[in-house]
Amino acid sequence: MSKVFAPIGRRRALQGAAAAVVVLGLLLWWLLPLGEDPPSGTITFSTGTTSGVYYEYGSRLRTELDEDMPDMDVKLTTSNGSQENVARVATGEADFTIAAADAVETYEREHHGAAARLRGVARLYDDYVQLVVPRDSQVRSVADLKGRTVATGLPRSGVRLIAERVLKAAGVDPAKDIEAVSQGIDTGPERLKQGKIDAFFWSGGVPTAGLEKLADNFPFRFVPIDAALVAKMHQQDDATGFYRATNMPESAYPTIQNGSTVPTIAVSNLLMTRTDVNPRLTEWLTRTVIKSRDGIGRHVHSAQLVDLRTAIYTDPLPLHEGARRYYRSVKP
Repeated sequence: MSKVFAPIGRRRALQGAAAAVVVLGLLLWWLLPLGEDPPSGTITFSTGTTSGVYYEYGSRLRTELDEDMPDMDVKLTTSNGSQENVARVATGEADFTIAAADAVETYEREHHGAAARLRGVARLYDDYVQLVVPRDSQVRSVADLKGRTVATGLPRSGVRLIAERVLKAAGVDPAKDIEAVSQGIDTGPERLKQGKIDAFFWSGGVPTAGLEKLADNFPFRFVPIDAALVAKMHQQDDATGFYRATNMPESAYPTIQNGSTVPTIAVSNLLMTRTDVNPRLTEWLTRTVIKSRDGIGRHVHSAQLVDLRTAIYTDPLPLHEGARRYYRSVKP
């Protein structure tokens, strides 16, 4: 015997439709602010070297921004890394960038006037210090680098800043005890493969494309940087307080690590801007950063770690007013 369903009443149908509209409205509010036209104009975003995570993240974020703000022209520029990025934003050469917290703190201590204009947008993900040597190298610790040719990063890079601090904490004078060469993630892996350098430092999100590519055709390993060395670094200056002892996860470079973690240093990365950048633009950009996490994260593993709960912690920078507006709008 077939069942006969009573027709839905007009009032109930209208109530259901109204509820659906509310749900849709809330979804749209999360994605894009209602009642506003997207900001337009031109902004400059300073990234990093083309083989690093800053560049890849910036490129994919620009694609997301193009969708949310189609009349906004986002110009990407490459750079040597964190130190150069901070200076570019502080001096107005760029409007937004990514930089490691230690580089921000160092710039603030050295350029008090210009640094007062800097503001945070979001804490993104952590960089891991990666000290790379050939698999058959005799180097087992940072101290073993004495007398060797070591790539310590490009000038004005975050890598150079942290590499020199690591070396000094290990009792290695970067100016006297090693032959320091200015190579970054774009050229360092190939120089190591060719035997032109004995080791190179890299500080970045994991995995980094330049090291993944090297892992495909050259056997290398990571030199551990233990917690005792990090403790010594904390005695150098205030900026080293942003370093913490941690382990690089075993999943970062599976074919290299073979299921083992690597003791090392982590430092947080900040998306940053200046006080004079339009608050409405910054609010829209912050929204895009948060909502695009999973989409970008499918290609840039580090981006998966962007978290609304921790994004507001942009120390040593205070939040930009536009970013603050966004975080307040989504606060439970």
